Amino acid sequence: MRGAAPDAVLDAVQSGDPLPGTGGFAGELPDGRLARDVLGRRLCYVDGDEWSHDPRDLAAPTLLPAGHVRAPGATGSGRPVWSLPEPAPTGDEPVERVRDAVAGALGGVPAGDDLAVAFSGGVDSALAAAALDAPLYVVGYADSSDIAAARESAAAMGRADDLRVHEVTLADIEAAVPTVARAIGRTNAMAVQIALPLFLVAARAAADGYSRLVVGQGADELFGGYAKVAKAPTDPRTDADTVRGARRETVQSLPAQLERDLRALRAAGVEPVTPLLHDDVVRAALALPGEWLVSGDTRKRALREAARSWLPAAVADRDKKAVQYGSLVAREVDRLARQAGFKRRMDDHVTQYVEARIEE
Repeated sequence: MRGAAPDAVLDAVQSGDPLPGTGGFAGELPDGRLARDVLGRRLCYVDGDEWSHDPRDLAAPTLLPAGHVRAPGATGSGRPVWSLPEPAPTGDEPVERVRDAVAGALGGVPAGDDLAVAFSGGVDSALAAAALDAPLYVVGYADSSDIAAARESAAAMGRADDLRVHEVTLADIEAAVPTVARAIGRTNAMAVQIALPLFLVAARAAADGYSRLVVGQGADELFGGYAKVAKAPTDPRTDADTVRGARRETVQSLPAQLERDLRALRAAGVEPVTPLLHDDVVRAALALPGEWLVSGDTRKRALREAARSWLPAAVADRDKKAVQYGSLVAREVDRLARQAGFKRRMDDHVTQYVEARIEE
């Protein structure tokens, strides 16, 4: 069992508590059953009677679904034990509850000389940077907004000397495309473009000797960071009638996203650390009323207000592009595809380019 003590997970199975105070878990229980937490923050693959945390260990790996438990000798995906809670919204001290949960989660990250922080300058990574004594890493193509934001935020926080900037080249991205596609087991354009900057920043940290990398995964999903959530119910990308309902849809997408991200980061040689996905943070976020997720033009309102306890206002309030766009990696993968003869008029030209690369 990884991520939690086996007895603690067994207690959660027996109680049905989906958020028992862990940062996620997956693996074998003392009685031989396999279990994976409700948000899929750890990975567990099965193949007949065999299982592993790494799909490369198995001939035909199948991912155990999030929130499931599988008995020894069972076939299929096992049975669902936990589902995502849907607490009633409460406006009782929302900022304080989020602040306490985030502080506890970050305070629980073990210190060590092997720890680094993926830092793009936004509120999520800045919270980790403020709490942890570790070097800060940002990657991006030349003149990318992520590098500019990281420099500005690090300077505002007094951490400029701790920032390590790695400007990736077109050749770096080109070399990483097939590696990342194979690592995540996907070739679709969006998945590869998101995973690439994660892999590149992790590879840079690993090359410098760091084996654990703190990432801000989960904050956008939990706290209402997406435009489609802010625009609910008018945005066609969600089925929800409310901001809270749209946020729930994005949280439910986390298991699939996390498999991609965790595999990309581990392929680069680091172990991901995801403090903003701790159960206590999840519980505090799920109880937020819609107006504390999105208020006017402000997304992630409660998280930003809580962050003011540690961050300058300019950092707490900073808006950022998604990593694949802020790093300019998505743009450069598109360039590579077109240079290889996969033109935009072709159906899903970037995916076709990726598929061609992994066949080389």
